[in-house]
Amino acid sequence: MTRMLYQGHGSYRFTLNDGTVVYVDPFAGEGYDLPANLILVTHEHPDHTCVDKMPHAKNCTILRAADFLANGDHQTLKSHGLTMQAVLADNENHPPKECVGLVLDMDDLRFYASGDTSVTDDMRSGKLAAMGLDYAVFPCDGFYNMGPDEASRAAALVKARHSIPVHLVPVHDVGNPTIFSRSTAEAFQADGRIILEPGEELEL
Repeated sequence: MTRMLYQGHGSYRFTLNDGTVVYVDPFAGEGYDLPANLILVTHEHPDHTCVDKMPHAKNCTILRAADFLANGDHQTLKSHGLTMQAVLADNENHPPKECVGLVLDMDDLRFYASGDTSVTDDMRSGKLAAMGLDYAVFPCDGFYNMGPDEASRAAALVKARHSIPVHLVPVHDVGNPTIFSRSTAEAFQADGRIILEPGEELEL
């Protein structure tokens, strides 16, 4: 079974059934001990891009937003047994030409890694809902991204079986970040909500 370790802020790690290790937006918390096979970076802000925080396996691949936005179009890429479809990530702090959300197909589940965003046209149009998502994460800091009220509306549009609030505190100082807020997490409302604290692991 795929396991998700929430490291804090917008950072989390997947360990797949075959042992493949995938890091998404590495920056915060602990849990960087396993060698990475695949590292995904949804955009180039410094609280998402610490790609050397963990050891790299011999075959490690790093995929950044620019790789998913080749020729200006959202690409679907495959690596290490994952299929990764880029979707819109967009708000005044995160231009859609520089940022992506990712729909990850891994093992027998589909996971929406939203990146930093507010409600997007891919949510409003029903595109994401039609993908039959098992899990989704939503940023809720209310400064660089949507707050918990808008994130709750986003979750209602996306219709994942389970929704997880992340990126709960705006990081103004990457050298001294606060990476979790229980009150903000609890203000996020969604069917199938799961609240993870940094260091908690979830079997997906």
